[in-house]
Amino acid sequence: MRKTFARLRPLLFGLLLLPVLARAELVIEITGGAEAAIPIAVVPFAWDGDGELPEDMARVIDANLARSGQFEPLARSEFIETPARREDVRFPNWRALGIDNLVVGAVERDGNSYRVRYELLDVFTGQRQEGKNFRVADDALRTLAHVISDEIYEILLGRPGAFNSRIAYVTMEDRDGERRWRLLVADADGHEPQTILTSSEPLMSPAWSPDGEKLAYVSFEGRRSEVFVQNVGSGDRDKVASFEGINSAPAWSPDSRRLSITRSRGGQTDVYVLNLNSRETRQVTDSMSIDTEAVWMPDGRSLLFTSDRAGGPQIYRVNADGSGTRRISYEGNYNASPTVSPDGRHVAMVHRRSNGRFAIAVQDVDGENFRVLTPGGHDESPSFAPNGAMVLYATRADGRSVLGTVSLFGDARQTMSTAGERIREPAWSP
Repeated sequence: MRKTFARLRPLLFGLLLLPVLARAELVIEITGGAEAAIPIAVVPFAWDGDGELPEDMARVIDANLARSGQFEPLARSEFIETPARREDVRFPNWRALGIDNLVVGAVERDGNSYRVRYELLDVFTGQRQEGKNFRVADDALRTLAHVISDEIYEILLGRPGAFNSRIAYVTMEDRDGERRWRLLVADADGHEPQTILTSSEPLMSPAWSPDGEKLAYVSFEGRRSEVFVQNVGSGDRDKVASFEGINSAPAWSPDSRRLSITRSRGGQTDVYVLNLNSRETRQVTDSMSIDTEAVWMPDGRSLLFTSDRAGGPQIYRVNADGSGTRRISYEGNYNASPTVSPDGRHVAMVHRRSNGRFAIAVQDVDGENFRVLTPGGHDESPSFAPNGAMVLYATRADGRSVLGTVSLFGDARQTMSTAGERIREPAWSP
């Protein structure tokens, strides 16, 4: 189970300290700004159809870019004009507002679908950097806004965006004297949540398969911890680890053929590799300490894990065959819950600061360039975005348990909450 290590011992041996979680759609709140961000303006798309525009695509794009920490969108209240195409733009007006790039577009109803056009414009040259036309189904406007956001991000920054991706998380509610856990999947911005499993027993530690089609997770439906794999689309699921003792903290290998899991056996808690075809396990670590929370390096040749073998939780690296264990975190006396960036260059973790607050930190996988990303408090369960530019994590804000994201660039942060209810265990899809 992927938990802050301070809670790990009672969780491993008592399995009772479970957080209270939520059930409503996530609400976005941008809580920080970015330094040296690119000034951009996303003009409301013109609408040709009856009634109101069914989805404010420009607002979705605006929020996505702001959340990345690398763009500073202009507030709509400061717009001098609202052009729908390049020919209508008076570029000196936007240059006077300090805008580098401008996004304009239009949406047109066409039978049972929509025609959408957008242009990305360079304000200083007046030239079109990108311009595309789309035709999408009734319910696909928001998804298309994420696609356009990814295109803008890649054109201007030279690397892929991660807006058209998904997150998984766990919620819990008490209703009529009964407690219910749900495993949900939502868009990366928290919208369009879908419940993929409901249980009267705890669910935790969701982990995406490399193809984004399956989730591995821990369930207590059998009155003890077991690991399941479930197809997100079909709902088909399979119990893959139900060994005596603890079965927890699943993480997929890059080839999708194996899971790393934590097992308790013979009085020890160690990292094992589970072959999903044969269901056989192979022990990777062998220590009287607690070794847990293993995640794979992208090349599949080694894993990172948390261990208290040095007296306090720290991050270690081990070859997949169990050889060559070495410590990689040294900043402070508490570093746990590693997550590796998709390119294998960075590892994010939960770090206890000198003031005792738990924050999200990041460093190079070789141990260099350590830095703290969040102010800290009760931050836990970090998960990298598929482009490696942001980290999703669980935290508390204004007395609420919420999900947060933080950019590795600048100082942009946001929280995603459920109107006062609490949520945990986030995982960002590939």
